Amino acid sequence: MGYECLIAGLPELRAGGEAPLKMEALLTLLDETLTDKDKAQLSLLRMTSDDEIITDMLTRYDDSIIGQPAWWEEIREVLSETDLRTQLLYEYGIKHGSRFVRDWFKYNQDMCNVLVATICRKHGFDVRRMIVGQNEVAQILRKNLPQKDFGLGGVMDNLQEVMSIVEIDNLMEREKRMDAIRFMWLEDATRFINFSAENVLAYYLQSEMLNRWGLLTVEEGEKVFRALVADMKKGINI
Repeated sequence: MGYECLIAGLPELRAGGEAPLKMEALLTLLDETLTDKDKAQLSLLRMTSDDEIITDMLTRYDDSIIGQPAWWEEIREVLSETDLRTQLLYEYGIKHGSRFVRDWFKYNQDMCNVLVATICRKHGFDVRRMIVGQNEVAQILRKNLPQKDFGLGGVMDNLQEVMSIVEIDNLMEREKRMDAIRFMWLEDATRFINFSAENVLAYYLQSEMLNRWGLLTVEEGEKVFRALVADMKKGINI
């Protein structure tokens, strides 16, 4: 189904600019316009690792070897529950029928894993306890930590740009830079697609980024910064 009227009526988004629509208004509009199939895709893109679906997967894999992924036993003993839930979320998204949804989850997993591996190498952490997922990039990172580019040259787009984020001392600025890379990835992913569900979903994801940073006050920013530092000290969610 095409969304010509919807997309033509949406205000333009600009990386680093202000969000022209509040998320509540945008979600209401999408709920009134999207097909049930595309609403399901949007719900998946909004899913977090504490979702009931992820909890059910965690419980099911722990309780029975039937349907359990081949990597479960080994990874279950290595990752924290937070990171394990994150891996399950990525695995769930990457199996979706939509190529756009699959690629979005895969790119986020790869980007975060490269960032984590860069931090592990810089500070001497055990990369095997931090990398999530079983795809090509995750496997290469576990094996090639000493290599300058982790052996990912030609495998992942924006590799050097993602690796350079580690040099940004301010953790809020680091998060903003990651969102800027995601924003441009969405631009590229939909560059030659017009009036489709992918355009609408990309618009939602970009709007969410702009809204998140636009609503962040100085006081709230300090809270985010302190929370990120606390997680770093615990060795969780580097």
